[in-house]
Amino acid sequence: MELSAEQLYKKLVEEYKIIGETGSIKFTVKDLSIYIKTKDSVGNLLQEWLKAWFQQSDIDFEENTNSQTFPDFLLNKYDHKKGLLEVKSFDFDRGPGFDLANFDSYCNSLLDSAYRIDSDYLIIAYQMKEGVISIKNVWLKKIWELACPSGTYPLKVQEKKGVIYNIRPSIWYSSRAKFTPFATKEEFLSALNETRYQYPQTRHDNGHWLRNVLKNYETHTGVSLLVK
Repeated sequence: MELSAEQLYKKLVEEYKIIGETGSIKFTVKDLSIYIKTKDSVGNLLQEWLKAWFQQSDIDFEENTNSQTFPDFLLNKYDHKKGLLEVKSFDFDRGPGFDLANFDSYCNSLLDSAYRIDSDYLIIAYQMKEGVISIKNVWLKKIWELACPSGTYPLKVQEKKGVIYNIRPSIWYSSRAKFTPFATKEEFLSALNETRYQYPQTRHDNGHWLRNVLKNYETHTGVSLLVK
């Protein structure tokens, strides 16, 4: 059964009703079993559980054989420019601590695969108390609905000793967040471009980068984006 990301989300949240459900992590060696109470492995195991749910629900998908590269799953087995799904999870009590993408890798990937900007992010928030994991919420978002500005750059990033490493998420679900997500992919691309201009390591090729990304996006999708 081939589903879009939106259909998958509806099936998981509205039909399967995963929000509010609980689970646990059991580890067994020979005749001794323990329940894991630390959060280190929760994210990876939630992704493994999700893959098993895909299979149980007879949902068509391909798993990325390289866990270090984007995306985690391909929902369209016949057109790998569509149905790109990245899975993220975080401890609801601590807030989103994951990265949206590596800054350099993401910028470079858009030059050849600008359709990647339309990928979906399935985000699972959980709480863990005394080994019991509860699903607090699930979202389906585009990258521009997760990214936001910051006080330092037009795009919120992780920077250490003057080097930008990753694109960081907003607290998109909080009305008290200082910075809110971008409204459109054009706003996100503009912020990414302006950040590249302010960042010394990418300033030299800034103008060419955006033009090439927009051209590549139109080549793949037939859609012309207008970015200021």
